[in-house]
Amino acid sequence: MSSAAFTACAQVALFDGKTFNGWEGDTAKTWKIVDQALTGGSLTEMVPHNEFICTRKSYANYILKLKFKFSGTEGFINGGVQFHSVRAKDPAYEMIGYQADLGNGYWASLYDESRRNKTLIGPDSATVKKILKPNEWNEYEIRSENGHIRIFLNGTQTVDYTEPDKSIPQKGLIAFQVHGGGKALIAYKDIYIKEL
Repeated sequence: MSSAAFTACAQVALFDGKTFNGWEGDTAKTWKIVDQALTGGSLTEMVPHNEFICTRKSYANYILKLKFKFSGTEGFINGGVQFHSVRAKDPAYEMIGYQADLGNGYWASLYDESRRNKTLIGPDSATVKKILKPNEWNEYEIRSENGHIRIFLNGTQTVDYTEPDKSIPQKGLIAFQVHGGGKALIAYKDIYIKEL
């Protein structure tokens, strides 16, 4: 089998573009499916608090690829891709885990959501300016293998991080965030995982 054929068959779609099968979150108000993309938030109403739509299944070592498109008009405009994460108990809408971040000052950085509550590592703003396509579809790739995490934005590596704390879980849910406190609309599509 050629490596191209292997790559094609080993990659699995996490989202079918039509239904919320395999996902859970606030699909009554926050999350919709628009043009085959998981779309969260609003450009006319303030998002009241962080909202996440997440997989029902946990994953450990993998390469995750997806596209995102992000726009906002007012307030804190931010989102992200959660991985090795769990739902918080209080508040229940929050997630705990790593986040490949989206938004000014956070683009393509690694944030630790509801745990250490800080950016662990990120690229400089000049790099981001060169590779980011504002208000267009961008590609994210997250590679995580036994505590070694790499993030790529539009094919350029922005994060190379090895987790020093062995108590931090290296398995969990994958989720997408629209951050509270802004009029923001974020869409995620073409979501594929290749387990390692």
